[in-house]
Amino acid sequence: MGPVDREDPMTVARIISEKGRNVVTVAQMATLADIATMLSEKRIGAVVVMEKDAIKGIVSERDIVRAVAKFGGQGLAMSAAEWMTANVVTCRLEDTINDVMQKMTSGRFRHLPVVENGKLTGIVSIGDVVKRRIEDVEREADQIREYIATA
Repeated sequence: MGPVDREDPMTVARIISEKGRNVVTVAQMATLADIATMLSEKRIGAVVVMEKDAIKGIVSERDIVRAVAKFGGQGLAMSAAEWMTANVVTCRLEDTINDVMQKMTSGRFRHLPVVENGKLTGIVSIGDVVKRRIEDVEREADQIREYIATA
């Protein structure tokens, strides 16, 4: 095995260990106005809609834009339940970055809740994935330069 051999693939577990497990959650009856305020204050792009310990949906900035486009300012009084994506695609801690990128690309969404033993344990965004992928590419380039310099 030479110096350009790849490390173990980057997994969701590694992203979550670096990023943290904080997930902003709301109830189904939360209004889009309240959610918009949370998204702005916390500088995030989505919240997970929960009922007890169960994931019921996800509401993103795009959902709020769609509601406002359709109903104007009155759309902000509508509930998360009315605008959430109910069939939430999730990922697992052992999934690789490539697994997550594939799910995000094929589903055309930017946030994946992380589920471990049936419970919400984090969230991964497209920004998290891109950041980690760039780090991998830069590390590989450094390893190749080092290999060439010592050859």
